[in-house]
Amino acid sequence: MVSDPVVSDPVVSGAVVSDAGGMPPEARAGMQPGVWTGAVGAPTRLVLLRHGQTALSAQRRYSGRGDPPLSDIGLRQAKAAAHRLAQPDSVAAGTRAVLCSPLARARQTADEVAAALGVSVMPVAGLIETDFGGWEGLTFAEAAARDPERHRHWLSDPTATPPGGESFQQVHERVRAVLDELILTAYAGSTVMVVSHVTPIKTLLRIALDSGPSTLFRVHLDLASLSVAEFYPDGHASVRLVNDTCHPG
Repeated sequence: MVSDPVVSDPVVSGAVVSDAGGMPPEARAGMQPGVWTGAVGAPTRLVLLRHGQTALSAQRRYSGRGDPPLSDIGLRQAKAAAHRLAQPDSVAAGTRAVLCSPLARARQTADEVAAALGVSVMPVAGLIETDFGGWEGLTFAEAAARDPERHRHWLSDPTATPPGGESFQQVHERVRAVLDELILTAYAGSTVMVVSHVTPIKTLLRIALDSGPSTLFRVHLDLASLSVAEFYPDGHASVRLVNDTCHPG
């Protein structure tokens, strides 16, 4: 997805949205926010990784169902993230599975992570990026100039679609189905890597925060960034990390 048209919320972007602020993610990994929130049961931890750079993302163009591979920089980003996640005290310690979008940029990133963690990759269609339809490959300014009224409407209404594309509400529904029908069922109480794109990852964070669609425009996610959300069996959830890019290399 092209970079966000609305300035990121400084309280959320690049910060931890839970307890133990100021501590490194690896130190926070062993602390359970349920102690503070009253959540009951073992959480299902989602370690959310955005794919690395592609030619389109480097140019800040809408990149949905198009399938560009990682650039050389993107591959290095994926390897750096994988190396960090493979450390025994990382937020991904004990990962049971790596789920990913079937698009090449996500699959390449997921393959690096899965090899480092020693687990298999499962492509999941519901984790694919938004279909930007006729705006695919355009910059924000180009799409706004081509379809000014439709573009403005799309930015304010989650049910609106790009020409021939998909609404954010449709993305929300399919990502919610992946969470409820796959992740929280097959991997309950476990740690799962999810390697995907801007909109699906923001959607999972939105669900964890129990917030509205404006969250999509108020959280910034860099390429190859890590976020962490935990879902408890009693319905509680906690967002513990957002947009972390502190990977070595």
